[in-house]
Amino acid sequence: MCPFQTMPPRQPPGWRNFRMDASMDLISSPQALRDTCRAWSKAGLTIALVPTMGFLHDGHMSLIDEARRRGDKLVVSIFVNPTQFGPNEDLDRYPRDLPRDLALAEAHGADLVFAPEPGAMYAPDHATWVEVPELARGLCGASRPIHFRGVCTVVLKLLNLVRPDVAVFGQKDWQQLAILRRMARDLDLDAQLMGMPIHREPDGLAMSSRNVYLTPVERAKAPAIREGLLLVRAAVAAGERDAETLGRMFGAHLAQALPGARIDYASFVHPDSMEPVARMDAATLFAVAVFVGSVRLIDNILLEV
Repeated sequence: MCPFQTMPPRQPPGWRNFRMDASMDLISSPQALRDTCRAWSKAGLTIALVPTMGFLHDGHMSLIDEARRRGDKLVVSIFVNPTQFGPNEDLDRYPRDLPRDLALAEAHGADLVFAPEPGAMYAPDHATWVEVPELARGLCGASRPIHFRGVCTVVLKLLNLVRPDVAVFGQKDWQQLAILRRMARDLDLDAQLMGMPIHREPDGLAMSSRNVYLTPVERAKAPAIREGLLLVRAAVAAGERDAETLGRMFGAHLAQALPGARIDYASFVHPDSMEPVARMDAATLFAVAVFVGSVRLIDNILLEV
C-alpha cells in the first residue's frame, strides 16, 4: 500500500471558507483551487506560486516576498507530499504547524493558501508519475531514489491547478530546481520557474525545516558545513581546479570541525545538467549532503572560474 493511502485526514476536504482577514483564503480542494485561479486569470490577473511543505521559516518568507512582488495574486501551497519520502524517511515526524504557517503567509501577503490532504492529491489508484531520470541519477537522487519522482509529480499537479505566471523555489535544493526546469522545458509548461538564493542563519547554516531536529551541540557545530564550502571556494579562487583535491579538502575540514558527521555526498557537477565535473574549467556547482547525527542537511555553492 502506498504511504499516502494510510495517513488519516486532519481537516475536512473542500473549500473551508477560512479567512484570516478580507484578503486570504484557505482552500483544501484541488477543484476549488483550480476554479479560483481560473477566475483570476480570466480577469487578467497574473499569479505567482510558492510550493512549500510548510513549517515555514525565513527562507520560505524570502520566496513568498519575491513572489508577492511578481504577481497580482499569490498562492502558497502547504503540503507534506508523501510521495517524495522513502519508506525509512521522516514523513511521519516531519514538522508541521499549520496555524503558524497561515499567520506567516497572511503577514507576507498571500491571497490564498492551498493545504490539501494526501487523499485529495492522490487517488487510491494513482498510477501516473513524472520523472527526469538523467538529472536525478546523482546527488540526492542516488540516496533517495523515489524522491524526485514524487517532487516532479506534485509540482506538475500544482502547476496544472494554479497555472501561475511564475513559481518561486529556493536554490538550497539546486538539483530539484534544475530537474523541475528541465521538466518545464520538456513538457512546454508556461510558468517561469525562478530560483532564489539560499537563506541562511546568522552563523551561515542554510535554513531548513529539519534544523529543528538538531541537538544544541549539533546545531552549534553545523555551520562547519558552510565553512567547508567557503574553504573550497577560496581554494578555487587561489587556482585549484581538481575536483578530487577540493573534495578531500572539504572532507578533512569536516572531520576536524564536525567530528562524527557522515558525508552522504560532496560532488562537483555542471549546474544545469548535474553531470559530474572532474576539473573545473567553467562555473561548477559544489553540492553536499551531510548527516549531523540523524539529520541530513544539504547545502551548495556555485564556484565561478
